[in-house]
Amino acid sequence: MDSTDRTPEDRQADARRHPIELLEFLGVSTGARVADLAAGAGYTTELLARAVGPSGVVYAQNSKATIEKYVNESWPRRLARDATRNVVRMDREFDAPFSPEARNLALVTLLFSYHDVIASGADRAALNAAVSDALTPGGLYVVADHRAAPGTGIEAASALHRIDEALVRADIEAAGFVFVESGEFLRDVKDDATQPSHARGFNTDRFILKFKKPEAP
Repeated sequence: MDSTDRTPEDRQADARRHPIELLEFLGVSTGARVADLAAGAGYTTELLARAVGPSGVVYAQNSKATIEKYVNESWPRRLARDATRNVVRMDREFDAPFSPEARNLALVTLLFSYHDVIASGADRAALNAAVSDALTPGGLYVVADHRAAPGTGIEAASALHRIDEALVRADIEAAGFVFVESGEFLRDVKDDATQPSHARGFNTDRFILKFKKPEAP
């Protein structure tokens, strides 16, 4: 985190993104093969690239709509940095997010965008199955998002850009994953989950969940 080549924008985002706690929660190791889905402008992608080092690789996915609407300039700029030389760009949709070489992964992250999967009408069952296929047995799937009130269902995904934690957990366990643990470092008790996440500058009450692909029998 003290690297002098980190951007001012990333350093400013650190206050709400809690990168040290995130990397500890992910437990990513040097040389690992990992993927960052819904990479956006690449804040987490670069963290992962630094964590796995030059002997590792990060496969980073964005959908066409995300690139065209939000990161058509910032994403290529991120990938041009020395810190992301070990990143492989994947311009793919959520239903089939992985390029053919993105296999035998130790970790897949999907941070603050599970609600976007739902809001975009993508097949989240297909997404979760694809994650399972891409992971090595025992590999981890980590999902974080802006918390919606319990029982709000999928409507909150479009209306508030939030999602009910219980819905996410049910989806991913239905795909065969085993729940491992949740983290508390993204909690904000001042957020009552009634405003759209962007109305709070994404300073929301957030959950983060870790799942494991079962070991081979």
